[in-house]
Amino acid sequence: MADLLPPLKPIAIKERLSILFIEKGHLDVLDGAFVVVDKSGIRTHIPVGGVACLMLEPGTRTSHAAVALAARVGTLLVWVGEAGVRLYSSGQPGGARADRLLYQARLALDDGLRLKVVRKMYTMRFGEEPPGRRSVEQLRGIEGARVRETYKLLAKKYGVEWKARNYDTSEWDKADIPNRCLSSATSCLYGVTEAAVLAAGYAPAVGFIHTGKPLSFVYDVADIYKFETVVPVAFKIAAKCPHNPEQQVRIACRDVFRESRLLERIIPGIEEMLSAGEIVPPAPHEEAVLPAIPNAESLGDAGHRA
Repeated sequence: MADLLPPLKPIAIKERLSILFIEKGHLDVLDGAFVVVDKSGIRTHIPVGGVACLMLEPGTRTSHAAVALAARVGTLLVWVGEAGVRLYSSGQPGGARADRLLYQARLALDDGLRLKVVRKMYTMRFGEEPPGRRSVEQLRGIEGARVRETYKLLAKKYGVEWKARNYDTSEWDKADIPNRCLSSATSCLYGVTEAAVLAAGYAPAVGFIHTGKPLSFVYDVADIYKFETVVPVAFKIAAKCPHNPEQQVRIACRDVFRESRLLERIIPGIEEMLSAGEIVPPAPHEEAVLPAIPNAESLGDAGHRA
């Protein structure tokens, strides 16, 4: 059967559905495509490589064939807890490229280059140059103060009672509605951002503002887009006090990702912030491993598609 199927072709990250949550089902492969089978036997097909990130919630089982296919087509699998907040594990589709990883590591390890990248991140996030003669730690403090103030302003705009950004993943139900909405929204953003970071060939753990965590660079990149996408959505949903706020937040996040064309912007944004270091990225090694799904040979004419 596999020999009768057409060869797989990569789908650019910008053209994919952002995220898809799967709960209480069995993820498998049927006729070359992802399929989810629920407890009653109903099958739901998912187009191969058409999703940037699959969020696997409690009650989900995954076959070896599904994990292998996800790696081939570059779909990130993330095993998460309730409401997609707690991250247990993630299946990395392909892995970082050596040349990109060396470039990222050099920028992060050199204090001067790191500061340039951090300042560029600040400019991209707030739309203005950061104060001069400030260290990374000082810029982090300034950023934190602005973020706390932004939360207050958005809470006031949407008529939400706001105390502070505070929640405990081990006692999810005890958190107030605004914090539950924010946590669900940011988990959606982190999922698609990690998928984009991996697709671009970089390492999620090598961050510049955030450090020492498995997803430090993901947090760095996601923070740039957070307040123009998911945070307003979270407060808007929280103001309605819905029965199932997490579900409403997910639906709204998918919509805002599509409307803001986020997946088209993340990878160019990564290249822009790293270019602030003003060093030339190393060339790919001649023995570098080729993509799992290489592009077909083109006709050599720019007017034709491969």
